[in-house]
Amino acid sequence: MEAGEGWQAWFDGAAAPNPGRIGLGGLLLSPGGVRQELSLRPGQLGCNNEAELLALAEVLDLAWAAGARRLTVRGDSDFAVRHLQGQAHTAVPHLAELLQTVLAKAARFEAVQFLWVPRHRNGEADRLSRQALGLTTEPVQRPISRRRR
Repeated sequence: MEAGEGWQAWFDGAAAPNPGRIGLGGLLLSPGGVRQELSLRPGQLGCNNEAELLALAEVLDLAWAAGARRLTVRGDSDFAVRHLQGQAHTAVPHLAELLQTVLAKAARFEAVQFLWVPRHRNGEADRLSRQALGLTTEPVQRPISRRRR
């Protein structure tokens, strides 16, 4: 499947602190330009990787329910994308189980492509995951530390 063909989706998850409360964010865009947003707080604790995988699972469900059968999914989670592309494996049982859940959801589609994008190209999904936790829409920038002399 060529990138840009069919439906487009973006996902992101947040944990505050990490591990801590998790928020899920996603954006679905139909070929006709219809936009659906997802911002959920599942009420459980977890780490960033868990939040990312749960967000991706929710986005896949949203896309399937909307009628998508060919989907390009983008996210800034190196962990999720590398594992789903078969480039990495985890020994953490809970994360391995979540990865299997995501792969099972993806198998329903005719074609799914998982692409990694830099954080600045995943802003809407990031905003939605942070919004689910009641956090500011912009990530807090770390101050530049200066050495004391």
